[in-house]
Amino acid sequence: MRTLLVTGPGGSGRTTIAAATALAAAHAGHRVLVLSADRTDTLGAVLGAPDAHPALTARRLAPDDRVRDDLLALQERAASALDLLGAERLDGEELTPLPGAEELALLRALRDAARDGAHDTVVVDLPPTPRALMALALPEQLRRYLRRLLPPERQAARALRPMLGRLAGVPMPAAWLYESAARLEDELAAVQRVFEAPTTTVRLVAEPGPAGADAVRAATTGLALQGLRTDLLIANRILPDTSADTWLAGLSAQQRKTLDEWEAGYDRVTSVRHLGRDPRGADDLAALGLAAPAAAPEPVAWPVTEAPADACADKSHAYVWHIPLPGVGRDELGLIRRGDELVVTAGPFRRIVTLPSALRRCTVAGAGLRDGELRVRFAPDPDLWPRGN
Repeated sequence: MRTLLVTGPGGSGRTTIAAATALAAAHAGHRVLVLSADRTDTLGAVLGAPDAHPALTARRLAPDDRVRDDLLALQERAASALDLLGAERLDGEELTPLPGAEELALLRALRDAARDGAHDTVVVDLPPTPRALMALALPEQLRRYLRRLLPPERQAARALRPMLGRLAGVPMPAAWLYESAARLEDELAAVQRVFEAPTTTVRLVAEPGPAGADAVRAATTGLALQGLRTDLLIANRILPDTSADTWLAGLSAQQRKTLDEWEAGYDRVTSVRHLGRDPRGADDLAALGLAAPAAAPEPVAWPVTEAPADACADKSHAYVWHIPLPGVGRDELGLIRRGDELVVTAGPFRRIVTLPSALRRCTVAGAGLRDGELRVRFAPDPDLWPRGN
């Protein structure tokens, strides 16, 4: 399944580009699903009709009902604890939408689409980039929290919990809590596998100009830190450069300057012309000229390589972990080793990653940023690394 995650700064035309991309894939013979959780159904307005193409399925998610059902189910499972605390039960009619419900609905829909295999291409109309990055990071973060709060190995002591509860004099976590955590872990892992699949890429949409350039630079860094690949930068709403109007000519020149910088700095850039109106319906979307999605590019790995012996001060054997971080400056970087994890900060973004097994037996010997890549050097720790006979 080819998965295209479409995002960009607010107002850049993400939904229009997502709809046009999905329609182009359908015309190319793909079975296409396009997903959106926008409460105002801008996707439906852009497509113009639910049957824009026989091979295209547009699905606007309604996250409120699912969140309401989940909260009510949790309330029932925790009924005894709530009664013990004297808590008043919530009624389904009083539950209002929660922040982040749309993003959770998109993650669930992605997981379900990957499981049923009914579509060749899935296009996701993500929220604006800052919210999209938080949603894309959510599965990994929640899995880490679950492992810390409810380690799976503790479930082995399930039979001992009643006895431990009597000895300690306090209630022990119920079996359903561990079962719920295990079920949530499976669901989050399924979503994360979709993000990490070699057929999943991001399409970044922005209007060329100073604000668009800043947004693209920040988004590229954030996506790279999450290990996501941007396969196409789409410069949207390009004005004609032949206008006699001096005001329009000035805007066009500003767009052209940014577009030239993007074409020099990014691997794949495509331009979408301004139609002079908001695109509506299949004809307008086809007029944008977007091609059907090509095969996904090669995955961007975070490889570990061997470094020369003189890479460390003590001349010992060393390793280098290569972390692509385009668009970030040295003064925006932060690096902290904590146990078997590395906390990487790049500008406003942060990610906590687990070290590869070989590097867990090493200490950080230094780090440097070169050609848009953070290179972290590791030296074996004599107290941890196996010694030869």
